[in-house]
Amino acid sequence: MNLFQRCFTLVLCLIPLSTSFVIAQDVSYLEGTIIDFATNQSIPGANVYWKHSPTEGVTTSQEGIFKLPTTKLPAVLIVSFIGYEQVEREVTSKDLARGLKIYLREDEMDLQEVTVSSTRPDQNVKSLDMGKSVVPIETIKNIPALFGEVDILRSLQLLPGVQTAGEGTTGLFVRGGSADQNLLQIDGAPIYNPSHFFGFFSVFNPDAIHGVDFYKGNIPANYGGRISSLIDISLKEGNFDKIKGEGGIGTISSRLTVDGPLFSDKSSFVISARRTYADLFLRLSSDPNINNNDLYFYDLSGKTVFKLGEKDKLTVSSYYGSDFLGLSGQFGFGWSNWMGAATWNRNISDRLFFDLNAYSSRYNYKVSFDDADNGFEWGNALGETGFKATWNYHVSDQTKINWGSHLQFYHFASIDLEPAPGSAIQPITSNPFNGLQLNPFVSVNHEFSDKVGLEAGLRWSLYQQHGRGVAYTFEDNIPSPEAVITDSLTFNTFEKMRGYHGLEPRLALRYLLREDLSLKIAANRAFQYLQVASNSSAGLPLDRWILAGTYIPPIRGDQFSVGIFKNFKNDTWEVSLEGYYKDMKNLIDLRQGASVLFTDRVETEILVGDGYAYGAEFLLRKNVGKTTGWLSYAYSRTWRKIEGISFDRWYNPRFDRPHDLNLVLNHQFDKQWSANLTFVYTTGQAVTFPAGSYVVDSQRLPLYTGERNADRFPDYHRMDASVTWKNVDKGKKWRGSWNFSIYNLYGRKNPFSYQFTEIFNDEINFTPTSTEPITSRRPGTVMTYLFTFLPSLTYNFEF
Repeated sequence: MNLFQRCFTLVLCLIPLSTSFVIAQDVSYLEGTIIDFATNQSIPGANVYWKHSPTEGVTTSQEGIFKLPTTKLPAVLIVSFIGYEQVEREVTSKDLARGLKIYLREDEMDLQEVTVSSTRPDQNVKSLDMGKSVVPIETIKNIPALFGEVDILRSLQLLPGVQTAGEGTTGLFVRGGSADQNLLQIDGAPIYNPSHFFGFFSVFNPDAIHGVDFYKGNIPANYGGRISSLIDISLKEGNFDKIKGEGGIGTISSRLTVDGPLFSDKSSFVISARRTYADLFLRLSSDPNINNNDLYFYDLSGKTVFKLGEKDKLTVSSYYGSDFLGLSGQFGFGWSNWMGAATWNRNISDRLFFDLNAYSSRYNYKVSFDDADNGFEWGNALGETGFKATWNYHVSDQTKINWGSHLQFYHFASIDLEPAPGSAIQPITSNPFNGLQLNPFVSVNHEFSDKVGLEAGLRWSLYQQHGRGVAYTFEDNIPSPEAVITDSLTFNTFEKMRGYHGLEPRLALRYLLREDLSLKIAANRAFQYLQVASNSSAGLPLDRWILAGTYIPPIRGDQFSVGIFKNFKNDTWEVSLEGYYKDMKNLIDLRQGASVLFTDRVETEILVGDGYAYGAEFLLRKNVGKTTGWLSYAYSRTWRKIEGISFDRWYNPRFDRPHDLNLVLNHQFDKQWSANLTFVYTTGQAVTFPAGSYVVDSQRLPLYTGERNADRFPDYHRMDASVTWKNVDKGKKWRGSWNFSIYNLYGRKNPFSYQFTEIFNDEINFTPTSTEPITSRRPGTVMTYLFTFLPSLTYNFEF
């Protein structure tokens, strides 16, 4: 029995033993749950304390549960949370024998807020979190958006330390990491391509989302698989009392979400749908070159919740999204995401909690070309199936232990190129890639005193690449396009091909200098066993995912960070300054002129090397008042060094953008009118411009020196604005609001791409004719920009 099998057997044996723990209930504590009256969902981060002792309270957990030491009864209990009416309730000794359920109503007099955290006001100072943001959906919905389409990933780009690949894209580059180094998951299930419309919109419909937890620093030990960030998205749970709905009609798409009780008040459902109608507008054109095209995306999501008893809850959720681009029936390009997840939550005792999550995720993409001589259809699919068991044990108010295990199975299907009948294209079939990964983990959170807190965790990732598959042996054991294949080995299903493992320690320490000032440090190691091989940094649907194997080892990422956090004026203002250094091993990049889509020996097109990144991030945020928002600035650099690229010297990837400034403002005039403004400034992305040109067969071609990304686009900056009018009369069954937004308010022509070509007759798009021949030609540079002044109008509604 090998090491992997022994560890897997040990973890399976520990699971039934762990569930047998029985912790006696401590009657010196008052327990309960805080619930939103309108949605019937639990409220994390609510403040709970005795009226006569307001400084000795607690906050509710992610499940809305609190546990407060008792006092002399009867006594008055206070529950408060930002945006809700404060509740005062008298508690007697009879309440100790049963769990309390306290419902909070939204405060009608509160002004709309823009926050990046839904937890207690001083959570940024007193918690152990570094580089984490809990982003409320209401915050995201207030930010002016491209085409009026509210977008989660584009909103995260406004946080310090998060870069973008270019105009309009939703790809995230976090603290010097590439887009494939971010784990995006919905209810625990990963999404491999989180974009619609070639990256202009993300796949997450904001009406279907309950919350977004964004980690870019100290990622807890119960998460892993990526070295840069985690974007943990939870779908909204349905209302248990009545049918409700919300939606919107926008410039290019519409959406609808309906939720309510399913069979009884013990179960609920949510179903959400969104579709663009760009293809309907194309049909209105009289030009056959336009009206014969297809261009659309849509997505569907749903979630059901079953309360199995006082201690058990089962949730089942699913998502499906699809995109398609078709040009005159000759060219077709489409992709889709599907995921399904089920989670069982059980309160084993008042201190021990168990969660079991099972999921499956699949990503498909294909290209077709209808041509009599060169027609073909090319397709690929990849997927992941997993099981994750987690136990949370609250030893005391000062100590919490979290442990469990995560099992993952990867299946990357073979790439198939099927020629059309009569086509001269030759068929191609590649071999599949499979992987199995086991991740036991444990972490301890302990408060040594009011000033000192520590979180220590350890994750052990054990990975195997296994069959069915084929492994090639190359001359001198160095894969390259010119290398001679000396042997090949065929592996059967689940037969081990190559294995890796690594320990991933996590550590965070907080020292409270004053009640409103703290110093934090964190260290984090992670391994990543899959990467993307791509010619573009923007994250295209055709990017090919690569599993770790014989010639491609896993990435190892080590991050060290330190930060200081301060609050002002009773937590009205927050300010933080964080610095980080990240070391990365075994990064991949493509050889010059590489092609990875149609090869079965992808390792011959890839080079492996190292990288590092460092930076400093500043955030100033105002949480309450008529005017709210934040100002962020980040200085960051990232470098790569890979033998065979840029003369074996250090070079910047395209997403290296040293300066990044973001301003987000929201002003609430009254209950009906509000206005929002965002401003973005970043250094231009790193690119490779030609050093000259040369002529071949009367055509002028650009000449490159081999040095990668030594040039830059001009600096990028943009201002967006929006105004919202709401019908706040909650006595009506139907409530609507209008949002008018302007993307790129002052019409900045930010470059999307540059083309180095020949200019004829001093016209960019000149086409010679018999009456107007070519009279002059010169080398030139053509800049393409996507958007200038772009207004949009959206009608949102609730019922």
